[in-house]
Amino acid sequence: MERVLGIGGYFMRAADPAALGAWYRDCLGLDADENGLWSPEAGPTVFATFESETDYFASRAQQTMLNFRVRDLDAMLTQLRAKGANVAEETQSMDGIGHFGWVTDPEGNRIELWQPVSDRP
Repeated sequence: MERVLGIGGYFMRAADPAALGAWYRDCLGLDADENGLWSPEAGPTVFATFESETDYFASRAQQTMLNFRVRDLDAMLTQLRAKGANVAEETQSMDGIGHFGWVTDPEGNRIELWQPVSDRP
């Protein structure tokens, strides 16, 4: 049986694609090239489904949520706040999984930031 090898891309509609791409580069350090090609570090990827009525994505209108692995969640949230990003006040820890925080991009998409438990001091 053939199977997928990994995530090949994540595509988003945007009112201002250039500005949104710049936000991801400047605020999150996502170093994609002019074609959007990005080579992330190796690590775990979660593929999970949620009940249609979940509030986990913040807005019920948002059908998917992008999750980025980070090395230091606290430092990333501090960096985002310093750049004026819309960062949720709450964070969450899950035993054996890691620590989570959220930011909303300029187009209103809630993004989850995940520091896997193995990376937490």
